[in-house]
Amino acid sequence: MAIKVMAPLKAAESGIVFAVSSHGIQEMADLTRPEEGGSELMNEHQPVGEGTDAKARGWLRALGLERRRFMPLDLSSSALIVIDMQDFFLDERSHGFIPDSKAIIPNVQSIIQSFRKKGMPVIFSWHGHREGEDLGMEGKWWADPLMETDPLTKISDSMPVEDSDIVIHKNRYSVFHRTDLDQKLREKGVEKVVITGVATHICCETTARAAFMKDYEVYFVVDGTASWDEELHLASLRTTSDAFSVPVTTKEVLEALG
Repeated sequence: MAIKVMAPLKAAESGIVFAVSSHGIQEMADLTRPEEGGSELMNEHQPVGEGTDAKARGWLRALGLERRRFMPLDLSSSALIVIDMQDFFLDERSHGFIPDSKAIIPNVQSIIQSFRKKGMPVIFSWHGHREGEDLGMEGKWWADPLMETDPLTKISDSMPVEDSDIVIHKNRYSVFHRTDLDQKLREKGVEKVVITGVATHICCETTARAAFMKDYEVYFVVDGTASWDEELHLASLRTTSDAFSVPVTTKEVLEALG
């Protein structure tokens, strides 16, 4: 039986996010409304600062994740993984455009700069299939899998890659799957990874789970990742934070790196 491919969901107009528990569906929070005394958050794609950080902290509170931390945050022996920040997802002309990707670009840029200043590894992944290769389940699941020949596979110009960075080509959700990423990280003495990029609930989450299973400490940047739908974003943060990764904000990462 063929799988029916659905278009990405649009965020609920009400902004109300619900959680399913053993007690049924419960209203969690209206996460699109500003905190009391504040302004609209992330609607104008603000750079990292009190606005985006306040929304990220609001997410953590609403999801009950504020206390699920390794504190103090120690990012020694860590590497940054920037997942699939490609034109296919960041360019408004693409049918795969993720609107909230615009909001996280300044945050990811700031984290990249901090890692480079510390001389710590920065890894970029890009997703694309070669003509004639076995697409596996992705070919069955998606009506139009991203092909290498598509010019939109290019890493966005907003994420300039330097010679010291590591670039990983992948054709599955996880950056670890059938790549030499694990080997490269071990060679550099990396014990922890910081996850940023798109999409939160697909490639970012899959990579975070794979990293955990390879015994890396995983830190998931809640305002440095994005999905087409905020509910999917928050659901992913909640599930991965339960057993695979530590949720952190951009501000926390920058402060930890000094």
